[in-house]
Amino acid sequence: MEKTVCLTACSGYDWETLCEAVAAQFCALGFDSLIRPGIRAVIKPNLVVKAAPEAGIATHPLLTAAVAVHLRDLGAQVLIAESPGGLYTPAALKSIYAACGYDKISEQFDIPLNYDCSHREVQAPHGRRSRLFPIITPIVEADLVVDIAKMKSHCMTMLSGAVKNLFGTVPGLMKPEFHCRFPEKPAFNEMLVDLCETVKPSICFVDGITAMEGNGPTGGKPRFMGVLAASKSPYAVDMACAAMMNMDPMQVMMLRDAASRGLCPSSLKELELLGDPLESFRARDFLQPESKTSNFIERLPKFMQPVATRLATPYPKIKTAHCIGCGKCAESCPQHTIMLEGAPRKAHIDYSKCIRCYCCHEMCPAHVIEIKRLSLFNF
Repeated sequence: MEKTVCLTACSGYDWETLCEAVAAQFCALGFDSLIRPGIRAVIKPNLVVKAAPEAGIATHPLLTAAVAVHLRDLGAQVLIAESPGGLYTPAALKSIYAACGYDKISEQFDIPLNYDCSHREVQAPHGRRSRLFPIITPIVEADLVVDIAKMKSHCMTMLSGAVKNLFGTVPGLMKPEFHCRFPEKPAFNEMLVDLCETVKPSICFVDGITAMEGNGPTGGKPRFMGVLAASKSPYAVDMACAAMMNMDPMQVMMLRDAASRGLCPSSLKELELLGDPLESFRARDFLQPESKTSNFIERLPKFMQPVATRLATPYPKIKTAHCIGCGKCAESCPQHTIMLEGAPRKAHIDYSKCIRCYCCHEMCPAHVIEIKRLSLFNF
């Protein structure tokens, strides 16, 4: 079980600062020893939607470039690959690379971007929830997967970090199928651990220099945290990130499940922390997602818990007047509960089928889908 995490203070995305931080973490964590001449290293950033680097939504392109250049200097063949939300086509990839600033780093540093939109079925024989995953081809063919996540709150999983970032290895609109298969949060989070164990990243970074708080992963607010976190273990680095975001790591379902499988410690005290002290980055006023579950339900009689859970679970609400009718929410909805109606077209949700996965909130480019809770449960 890998328990070592390195935290490095970074005042911003200055190129020299990033290169120094990346080099220090490679050295401290022994990443250098994983690289041999000619190895195919595929970098998986978080480019979930079109977003400018300063928005705190996507992995900053200069950080990805710093890691790529360091890998190449060690002799690796480097490729950046991502499957964002929505369509997985060369045109869609070109658009998102440009919006997130990756076309510029590709040109400036001669780093290739993936446009191969094929995928392969990969067995997960020890999966608890899923024994088979469709995985984008560059990840399957990689000798080494480098996971460069963004530190964000998340309305469904509470935390988006190194583990959740790997959901982007599932091709485009196949992602909603997993939401449909696993609509309940515990099962969905267990599936994420199955996927993480299938992809098995060897090197993990989390971009917490500018993070996102509140209703992440796309509708929250940028929050300067000033930290770059790294580990060989996606679970260990996410535990440290959870603590810095003022979350109890064992209240994050995917980490609790990973701990139950012996994949990570069950206590933050068991981590081996290198670099700068974690407490210097802990944000005790970090805004949590509004969908965070209230634990009072567990104290109710069992026969009342299903109804109370349904009532207490926040729901997505479209600000219809501001809807631009693009259809991204309907495209991403696993249950096909969203329809575009009227003239001009506006999105409408059929709540009788809504599973509260918040994919629509995540994928809305205009950020007009709110997370709402019944007033009775607003604590």
